[in-house]
Amino acid sequence: MPSFQSADAQINYQTFGEPSSPALVFSNSLGTNYGMWQKQFNQLKDQFFVICYDTRGHGSSSTPDGPYTVEQLGEDVVRLLDHLNISKAAFCGISMGGLTGQWLAIHYPDRFSHVVVANTAAKIGQEQAWLDRAKLVREQGLQPIAATAASRWFTDPFIQSHPAIVNNLCNDLSAGSAMGYANCCEALAKADVRDQLKAIPIPVLIIAGTQDPVTTVADGQFMQQQIPNAQLVEINASHISNIEQVDAFNQAVFDFITTT
Repeated sequence: MPSFQSADAQINYQTFGEPSSPALVFSNSLGTNYGMWQKQFNQLKDQFFVICYDTRGHGSSSTPDGPYTVEQLGEDVVRLLDHLNISKAAFCGISMGGLTGQWLAIHYPDRFSHVVVANTAAKIGQEQAWLDRAKLVREQGLQPIAATAASRWFTDPFIQSHPAIVNNLCNDLSAGSAMGYANCCEALAKADVRDQLKAIPIPVLIIAGTQDPVTTVADGQFMQQQIPNAQLVEINASHISNIEQVDAFNQAVFDFITTT
């Protein structure tokens, strides 16, 4: 697996498709790794040069001391593009990755042609709840979080009909770095780009899950109202919509990048 040094973090990444194709970067959610995008890179690698990476503190990337900030999460992506000598790319991030995408669209619009933000918000949840979760994970590890993750991530029918997919993702969560997870919780506690959305000058696609209890359709509507050039697509899914509704998700991403 290739990796590169981004400031204090060693970032693990993988590419799929031809480097001559338009670049498309995927950014994972809290407690997952780049493998969550398998159904995306397998389908989209024929049209795009797909770049997936493990957020710092996740997967095979290193876990430098925290707390982290959304700025650090964003700068890691810019340095990844620099490392690959890519001047401009499309970006797709989910949940925490979607907040990273908003930050990038605000601060580095010249590096991105299109930004897709899925199952996210301009401020996700409440600061104290994230700090409490970080404390819990530092003290007890990721097992308590992993035990209840499925109900936050997927609808009941999907959990019943796709147990192997759900179990694999929950196992990845419990096997991950507790410190990395907690450090990113602290980034999410502080991250709030609500007042900066109006400044985004590039096209943004917002994907919201109609059954998402974490980042709601209302969160998506707020972003759409604030961002000048934004579209909102609703998908019948919970929080990890790219896995629950693969075809609808991939179609929305493909159509947006190729026609906007």
